[in-house]
This record gives sequence, C-alpha cells and structure tokens, in this order.
Amino acid sequence: MDFKTRTLQQLRERRASLADKRALVGFDGFVDTIVTPVALRAGQGANFTPIATIAEFGQRISAAAGKSTNLEFYPRLDKLGGNGPIMANALLAQGASVTYIGALGKTTVHPVFAEMAAKAEIVSLCDPAATTAVEFNDGKLMLGMMRSLDEITPETIASVMGMDKYRAALGAADLIALLNWTMIPNLTAVLVDLVQHVLPQVPVKPGRLFFFDLCDPEKRSAADLVYALETIARFEQFGRVTLGLNLKEAQQVFTVLGFGTETETESGLRAMAGKIRQRLDLTTVVIHPKESAACATQEGTFWVPGPYVALPLITTGAGDHFNAGFSAAQLMRLAPESCLAAGVCTSGHYVRTGRSPSLGDLETFLANWK
Repeated sequence: MDFKTRTLQQLRERRASLADKRALVGFDGFVDTIVTPVALRAGQGANFTPIATIAEFGQRISAAAGKSTNLEFYPRLDKLGGNGPIMANALLAQGASVTYIGALGKTTVHPVFAEMAAKAEIVSLCDPAATTAVEFNDGKLMLGMMRSLDEITPETIASVMGMDKYRAALGAADLIALLNWTMIPNLTAVLVDLVQHVLPQVPVKPGRLFFFDLCDPEKRSAADLVYALETIARFEQFGRVTLGLNLKEAQQVFTVLGFGTETETESGLRAMAGKIRQRLDLTTVVIHPKESAACATQEGTFWVPGPYVALPLITTGAGDHFNAGFSAAQLMRLAPESCLAAGVCTSGHYVRTGRSPSLGDLETFLANWK
C-alpha cells in the first residue's frame, strides 16, 4: 500500500472528527492584489506578453540603473491575503470551526474578508496591510506595505478583545496557529505575553496543537530569529508544537541554529527537519518546498513527493494551504506521512483551481493523483 492509499484510507476513517475541532488563527491580514508583469504590450487589457521569470524581471530593473524605466503590472484579482486569513479560510473549507484574530479592518471589515467573516468568529485589531503579489513562472515577488501591523501588540489584543474573551478563545481551541512573525514587528512580544501571562491561566486541553509559521525571516536579524525560535519552543509546555517552514525559511533557520547548509534532496530535507526539531525540542518540524515535503517527529523523519504543476493558476497562498492541510490532518490524528500528503494535496488543489478544497475535494484529488 503506497502513502496515497494509506492517506486516503485514514482520511475516510477520520474525516468526521474535524467538524468537532476549533482553530484559533492570527494575527495578520492583507489585501493581496495578484498581478502579472508586462514585457510587451500588443493591445489593451490582457493583450500582452508577460515577463516570464524573476531573472528576466531583474534584468529589466538592473538595466534601469542610472536612468529610469516603466514597469506595468496587470491586475488579475484582489483577494484576502496574509498567512493567517488564507490558512483560516482553508481550514474553514475543510470543515473546522475558526476564530480569527487579526488585521481585518479598523472600523469595518474590509470586503475581501467578508466571506471568511460570515463563516468564522472574528476579532479585528487594526486595518489590513497590502501586498502586490507579482507572479512569475518560477516564483513570486511579494511587495508589501504593512505599517498597520505595527498596531498588533499584547496591549491592543487586550484592549480590543478583552482578556476574558481572549483566554476563553484560547481555551476553546484545539489548534492555535500563530503566523507571520517576520512582518508583525511586535509578534515576539505577543508570544512572550502568551507563554508568561495568558496561557498559564488557560485550562489545559488534551491534544492541543500549536502551529507557527515565520514567513521569510531574511529581513530580521539572526538574534531576533533565534529569540523567536526559543520563545516558540516554550509553547511545548502548553501543547504539541509544530514549526512550519518553506525551503528558504528552513535553510535560514538551519543556518542560524549553527548547522550550515543542506540540499533540497529527500535526505537533505529529512536531515534539516530532524536537526531543527531536535535542537528546539519541538513535537514536529515540517518543511515544504514546491515539489515535496518532509517532517520530523519523535517517531522519526518522513517525506512525500508533491503533485507539482509547472504552470499553476495561482501560487500566492500555496504554502498557507499546505499549512492548513497539514494541521487539519494533525487534528484528525492522521499519521505524519499522511499529514504531509494532506498538506501537499491541499496546496496542489489550490494552485490548480484557485479554490480552497473541502475534505471531499481532497479525497478526490488523492484518489486521482497519478
């Protein structure tokens, strides 16, 4: 029996249990404008040849040094963005209940979050940030304006939500997903406040999961990153912690922890996940490049290939969908290998269709994955 068949069997046996699970997700919020860069325009609207690769885009920029240039971005759509809202939306699609705390609008909820707000319990702390997501065949550039996220602090959460409601929401959660450390300057303070003051007053819930996603920490100092990782490790006293990393993030964390470098091979991914998990003493570390995924737990290391597609419909949010699929599978108590398969299939469905899959969609995808 291969891993796809094993995952499908476990998913069919345990999918009903997800309806009884609640996730608390936070704390960011973005309005994402997905754009295509124009190389050569032949007419109005979408009548143009796109800039296909990041290298080609870089050449355009480099050639403008000492002069100037005009670059056109053709807008494809506006959508809800941010690690938190995208993961929350994907969890809702798979059938979990969600409480979302984050940057959705200061006076009113921004329209891109309206559908999520109709399905989830939400608490908005401030206005959303904005991202222009420039998509290429070989990756994407995320151009962000995120000053509003400076307002996300322990004090703001206490003021807007109230401590009783905050503790109650945490206490009801089976999964607590705290995301986008890099772009929220005060998130370390929020995490420290949680482990020192808030969670000690929250009743223990057996099997509670914590999930953390750093979100490309390249622009943060090594000292800041190490302190954040050490703080994340402190959450183990309150539940089982998973640290989710894409390939770039994993390489950055691996280096800052003093391990040097590793390759993107199966053995390299397993080694990175295992060493990071052991160093931080976490329950799980998961690494998800575009073409596969690996994780390490106390049981060992695991790896699955991914349903890679060369020309996806959309890539922005692919990693957040992986996180949602992996976490939902953890909530259903699937085996580590099956959690990986659920993650890559949730992401794979999304990048092909632009839609967050239901568990039924996930079963269909798994059953038809060649």
